[in-house]
Amino acid sequence: MVSRISAKGQVTIPKEIRDQLELHASDFVAYELQDGGVLLRKLEPFDAQYHQALNATLDEWSTPEDEEAFSAL
Repeated sequence: MVSRISAKGQVTIPKEIRDQLELHASDFVAYELQDGGVLLRKLEPFDAQYHQALNATLDEWSTPEDEEAFSAL
């Protein structure tokens, strides 16, 4: 299957893929770089594995000063 990238960088996911992954309008998908390609998967409302991987990239937000600043929110 092939998709073309639009001028805005958008790609249409082919219907066969949407059906297999049970993707619908407003669903979220995750992209993972693997061996020079991309793995696309449906992101469940709370996907613990994805959130753990994402959390590992956000260590700049874990300083004591950040904790203090955000505790007031």
